[in-house]
This record gives sequence, structure tokens and C-alpha cells, in this order.
Amino acid sequence: MNNINGSAKVGRQVQLPLKKAFEISLRSIKIRFWRSMITAGGIMLGIAFLTSVLTTTLIQAQIPDATMDAKALEAAQNRQLWLVIMSLLVCTVGITNSMLMSVTERYKEIGTMKCLGALDSFVVELFILESGLLGVIASFFGWLVGAGVIVLLAMSGHGAAVIGKVGILPILGTLGFAMLVGVTLTMIATIAPAIRAAKMPPAMALRVEI
Repeated sequence: MNNINGSAKVGRQVQLPLKKAFEISLRSIKIRFWRSMITAGGIMLGIAFLTSVLTTTLIQAQIPDATMDAKALEAAQNRQLWLVIMSLLVCTVGITNSMLMSVTERYKEIGTMKCLGALDSFVVELFILESGLLGVIASFFGWLVGAGVIVLLAMSGHGAAVIGKVGILPILGTLGFAMLVGVTLTMIATIAPAIRAAKMPPAMALRVEI
């Protein structure tokens, strides 16, 4: 009877709380700081480009360019939109590649956690939380750079009155959209690497030599 109970305890999987997953994800970012910064840099540049286009559109709506007619303005905006989409796609591919490399580097860590009873869902949760944290930080700084540069350029050409014409709230509204896009793309790009990590047999992960 004791053997049966002992076997049940050894084979039991443990679902750790969200707080613990958050702590492990944060520690992982600190340990792999420069790799994390490279990943965050790709997100930041993509979001900065997106935000610069959004902010430019807001400013042009209030202060139209006299040298461009409506058709030329629409064509320019469509071209900018296409460039934004392509940059975000490239950013997503870069994040996926970075997270796949992170999985490779952490074979033994993943194997140890699974041997200790961590559920597959917990491993996925770790990677999603880690990418989500990077997405939030990088998206904020991307918005700051993108919106800040465009606003400064507009102020240099039209003076400080441009802020009054466009309004603070519409510009701040682009922050919410930028954060949503950045975090969503980052988490989507992490799904495949996270599932790969979760499905890895513990014994095989522990045998891998990095």
C-alpha cells in the first residue's frame, strides 16, 4: 500500500501558481539579458515604425500637406501601411526564431522542471509570460520613440501649436493600440516554440549537450 502511495506521489504532476511562473520568467529575462534585449529591440523597432505612421496620419488629418492632393496623400498612406505590415511580419519571424533559440538553450532547465512534476501547460505559460513581459516593455519604448520623433519633427515645422491642434488624447490613444499589437504579435510568435518546449520528453531534454 505504501509503495502504491509512493508511486502516486512520484508520478503526480504539479501545477505551480501564476506568481511563481511570473517570477521564473522574470529571472530568465535577467539571466539572458542581452538575448532578451535583442528580441525586445526587434519588437521596439516594429512598433516605433507603426506608431510613427499612426502619429503622422493624425497630424496630417489636422495639418494637411499643401503640396499633396487627396489622391497622392491616400497613396502615401497606403504605401506606409504596407511597409508597417511587412515590418511587423519580419518582427514576428525574428521573435519566433529568438524564442526557438531560447528553447534550445534551456533544454536541461525544461527537462528538470518536467521531472519535478511541472505540467506541459506550465512550461507553455512560462514562455508566454516571458514574451508578454518583453512585448509590454518593448512596445512602450517603441511607442515613445515613434510618437516622440514624429511629434518633434511636426513641432519643428509648425511650432508647439501642433500639439493643440492634434490633441494629447489621440496621440496617447496610439499607445494602447501599439501595446495591443506588440504584445499580441509577441505572444503569437511564441506559441510554436512554447509548445515545442512543453512536448519535449524530460529524459531526452536532460540528455542533450548544449
